[in-house]
Amino acid sequence: MASQLEPGDKMPDLTLPGAGGREVRLRDYLGARTLVVYFYPKDETAGCTAEACSFRDAYEDFKAAGAEVIGISGDSTDSHDKFAQHHRLPFVLLSDRGGAARAAFGVKKTLGLLPGRVTFVIDQQGVIQHVFESQIRVGKHVDEALEVVRRLERRSA
Repeated sequence: MASQLEPGDKMPDLTLPGAGGREVRLRDYLGARTLVVYFYPKDETAGCTAEACSFRDAYEDFKAAGAEVIGISGDSTDSHDKFAQHHRLPFVLLSDRGGAARAAFGVKKTLGLLPGRVTFVIDQQGVIQHVFESQIRVGKHVDEALEVVRRLERRSA
């Protein structure tokens, strides 16, 4: 696996299955909006549900600051659809069944076992501006990402 992407690196050009199996290309979001891509271990687990609900609760703030949020895990699109419906998640969830997206972003496993929890903030040109990694501080992913998105929005205004 490649080393984890860092600020200044370009976002990989990936296409992954989303809701209903529809293919979603990450690059299609660039240009008009900042992109917040967060990798999480598994749908319907305590930490991942808390993180997803925190992104949900702040989603309007992200939109108002010019960003789109996308969650990625190795769960199936069916699992994502149920997870999104159960918790009223308004943002896109993508399935990374084979781990290609994790590998491209360099997201490593925690303790060699649990899929990593990493959030990337990517500017409109596709350049990574911020990376936050923590398996247990799930709320901080949202707080830091929103702070960076707002800073980028002020800079482009």
